[in-house]
Amino acid sequence: MSQASRPVYLKLRDMIAAAIIEGRYKEGEMLPSVRVFAAEQGANPLTVAKAYQQFQDDGLVEVQRGVGMFVVPGAAAKLRQAERAAFLDSEWPEIRLKMERLGIGASELLRER
Repeated sequence: MSQASRPVYLKLRDMIAAAIIEGRYKEGEMLPSVRVFAAEQGANPLTVAKAYQQFQDDGLVEVQRGVGMFVVPGAAAKLRQAERAAFLDSEWPEIRLKMERLGIGASELLRER
């Protein structure tokens, strides 16, 4: 599925996952509220809530009633592992084939330009 055809809540989920992996939302810290994140992204709050719910279902955030959602310890490592597996399973084979088709070797990729 191309990025353009992905549902908005999955795009938002990817943004939040990247922020957790990169440490912008640190483990133990509170995520922005649904309304704040929706306003920042120009998204519908219900769509953001759906993305947040997926993190809760996956055990990556925990809800403290009346306070907010917090990133659980180990969330970044779990997300990184899942993202690596998804890349190697779905994206890398296509990239590798294109490299072979174009005659691009690994050493060429590692060379600074």
